[in-house]
Amino acid sequence: MLILPGFEDSGPAHWQTRWEQEFGHQRVQQADWFRPLVGDWVDTLAAAVAAAPAPVVLVAHSLGCVTVAHWVARGGDTTRVRGALLVAPADVDTAEVPELVNFRPVPLVPLPFPSILVAGDDDPWATLSRSETFAQAWSSRLVVVPGGGHLNADSGLASWPLGRSLLAELR
Repeated sequence: MLILPGFEDSGPAHWQTRWEQEFGHQRVQQADWFRPLVGDWVDTLAAAVAAAPAPVVLVAHSLGCVTVAHWVARGGDTTRVRGALLVAPADVDTAEVPELVNFRPVPLVPLPFPSILVAGDDDPWATLSRSETFAQAWSSRLVVVPGGGHLNADSGLASWPLGRSLLAELR
């Protein structure tokens, strides 16, 4: 499993960090979590997939989801990817965060591996309609979490059992 956090990384209470600690999943360490550059993030993802000792499942959150889409759109070698759990993709096309502008536009390309997109119906980073657009474009199955927000530490998910069961479907 490769953990792909989003903008500003995933803190200690985030489910991604808990999964890393509890289950030994590997975090893809970006060089700069606070001033992300799409090319650097895509290259780091490509290197992590290539270096993995076995086929991988990507576990992405927020900007990590957008990074996966950019990697695919840029012709990344996806042959070693079994699937992807894409959680709360950030709509950087509408986000008013200067650091994220270089990730525009969000690629709307089919992912060549199985994927599940999980979205809160009240996510401040992407409307449900936009998450539905991502799911359709990426050929992802959509799972909506009522009242889930951005599905991060603020959502109070702890180790997030629903996410673990969705991840098991991709294994």
